[in-house]
Order: sequence, then structure tokens, then C-alpha cells
Amino acid sequence: MPLPIGWTLAVLAMSLFGSLGAWQWGRAEQKEAMLAETTRVLAERRPQPLALAADAARALTYDWATGDGEFLPGPAILLDNQTRDRQPGVRVYRAFQPAGGGAPLLVELGWLPLPGDRTMPAMAPLPGRQHVAGLLVPPPSEGIAQAPPAAQADGSLLVIALQREAIAQALGVPALAPRVLKLDPDLPLGHARDLDILPNTLPPERHIGYAVQWFGLAAAVLVTALLLTWRSRRGTRKGR
Repeated sequence: MPLPIGWTLAVLAMSLFGSLGAWQWGRAEQKEAMLAETTRVLAERRPQPLALAADAARALTYDWATGDGEFLPGPAILLDNQTRDRQPGVRVYRAFQPAGGGAPLLVELGWLPLPGDRTMPAMAPLPGRQHVAGLLVPPPSEGIAQAPPAAQADGSLLVIALQREAIAQALGVPALAPRVLKLDPDLPLGHARDLDILPNTLPPERHIGYAVQWFGLAAAVLVTALLLTWRSRRGTRKGR
């Protein structure tokens, strides 16, 4: 026997709300696992070679890496729409060539504020051999926005996402390692920074909060449908 139109709509709404709740809950579990893994890596700090950044099999994992090399002479990469202490700014990256060879990797040098007129900061080169250490992480999610790197007055490249292929082409290198290095805040390089792996994104508890809201909406639809069905049947019986 087919469902009445009201129950059909209710089932569709409950399925939608339940799916959204399950997705939010899954994102919370994913981020909790990421934070737990990062906490373990930072507690142990077992140094790995920088070449590990190019290992595609570990593109979604976390490692503490150290090594020597040189920052490539190309332009700095400025990731737009990055906030810190509720201030708008950019996150600064430079391509780094490990001394042992292999694909260069992007090193996150930290965050810089932007003034009201959004004048981009001038980025000085970092010449000579450098020692770097930090947390190898997957790059920030690219999202759905797509735009080519935009050259600034000093030659720096402003981007809205770390699209490796587009950035590698703009820098004139064959490829970039799939992971980036979040530079150790204790090193005397770069700008204001930390080892937070979830900047400018929702923490797990927010995802759980949204999941509870979606599940609550699904439950509310069910209760409403049951109540309306009960009232309808009760009215039918009284009318006989």
C-alpha cells in the first residue's frame, strides 16, 4: 500500500536531515582522528627526512620532519582569507628544495595581517642554506573555488587555495610534494605561526553540534508526522 503524500514528504525530509547529520558526525570523527594523530606525532617528534613529503602513499598522514636545503628564488605564495585572532590576513608559503634532492615542498612560514585596503605585504627572499623543521601535513582543502595565482606588486603570488599543479606551473617547477611543512614556531624564520592543523575551519565539537541539530530536525519531522496521523485518524473515527 503506497504511503500518503504527507508521509512520503516526511520520509524524504527525515532521510535528508539524517544524511546531513551523519555527514557532520563523520566529519567530526575524521577531525578528531586527525587531532589525535597530530598530538601523538608532536609528543614523539621523531625526525623524518624532508623527502618524505613527496611520498604519495603518506599524502594524508602526519610526520615530524627536519632537514637542510634552500628556499627557491621564486615568489612567495600568499594564501588569502586566513584569520588569526579574528583578524584577516594571509598565510605565507615558499617552495623549499631539500638538500637531498627530490621534489620541492611548500613551507608555511606563518601568518601576516592585512590592512583595511588589503595591501599585500612585501615578501623578502630567504637566500642561502637553511635548516627547517616542522610538521608535515596535507595541504588545506582546496574547496570549490578555483582561480589562477595572481601576481602582486613585489612578485608574490596571491592564491585562494593551494592548488599544487597551478602553483608549480607558476613557480616554474615540474611538481610540488603533496604535503606541506608547517614550520616549527621556535625556529627564527617567518612570521606568527603555530602548529594548528585546523585553522579557519570547524573544530570537531562544532560538527557534532550541527549533527545533533540535523538529527533533531529528523526526529521533529517524525514526531510531527505521527501526531498529524494520530489526529487525522481520531477525527475520522469521531466522524463515523
